[in-house]
Amino acid sequence: MSKMRAVLIKDGQGPIENLYVGETDKPVPTKGQVLVKVVAFGLNRMDLLQREGNYPVPAGASSILGVDFAGRVAELGEGVTRWAVGDEVFGLAGGGAYAEFLNCDEGLLLKKPGHLSWVEAASIPENYITAYQALVKYGKVKKGDHVLVHAGASGVGIAAIQIARESGAATVTATASTTEKLDWLRSIPNGATHTVNYKTEDFAAEVGKATNEKGVDMVIDFVGQSHWAKNIKSLATDGRMIILATLSGNVAPSVNIGEILYKRLRIQGSTLRSRSLQYQTELIASSGFRDIIDKVTGANGGGPLRTYIHKVYPWTEIQSAHHEMTANNNIGKIIVEVQ
Repeated sequence: MSKMRAVLIKDGQGPIENLYVGETDKPVPTKGQVLVKVVAFGLNRMDLLQREGNYPVPAGASSILGVDFAGRVAELGEGVTRWAVGDEVFGLAGGGAYAEFLNCDEGLLLKKPGHLSWVEAASIPENYITAYQALVKYGKVKKGDHVLVHAGASGVGIAAIQIARESGAATVTATASTTEKLDWLRSIPNGATHTVNYKTEDFAAEVGKATNEKGVDMVIDFVGQSHWAKNIKSLATDGRMIILATLSGNVAPSVNIGEILYKRLRIQGSTLRSRSLQYQTELIASSGFRDIIDKVTGANGGGPLRTYIHKVYPWTEIQSAHHEMTANNNIGKIIVEVQ
């Protein structure tokens, strides 16, 4: 079997220091798959969890880290009709993006437009697909809604803020942990209308002020336990909360079910990587998602939706990239280039 280089983990899991670029088997595309030569890939918080052994890899997916990428089609599996060798693409995979080559189902690829660089294209898939799924598919965001987005300076958070604004939201309140992040989130086109430092301010009280005490129609939450009570308080009657992660913990110490009942709240968990191939393919092919993606440009591209890059690393500095994400320093996406 042919070989390739990839970011591997000494002992299969462990601390950041266990990451290294080494040699492994090059994948071979099977029926319906496309082999992509990767130019750049994005970092996601799930990568940190998987590296530590705390994130199960979906059945059939590569155990190599990474789910979003940009690159060129190198080889076609049996029956592939949508793509040709040499096509420039970006997309989503169940794993394997931290490598020179990866296999991806043909339905999970998108054509890279000329106005996006490789780095910009690699920053889009996980962020915008996750944000679209939460806000549009599940949350049914509409004109006039009030929206609260936690982890506002994360890649998904930034995408969600912009999609909400582009969808006509009346207010978008974003939370983050530093003044620098909050100021930046208000400064970008289609950025947050209101911001809250969740470490020093009561975001439920601030949401009340921003909405004339109505509350928000939708909460996009990544935090879980520590934010639960204030999230419920922040929601308006008939509000929706979409839970994307539980970074502070899974178990809320107490839950007043009456608040959920009498405010007629709808609370939904949302995952993406563990969903079926059919579900992911249909989501990416949907006209609503394509409309969103067609509006995305780079930070200086002038589009109503933009992708923002925090920092780009060569893959020989993959440990530094993981340290940067672990430190929660990023505003926008961390990207790694394969060299």
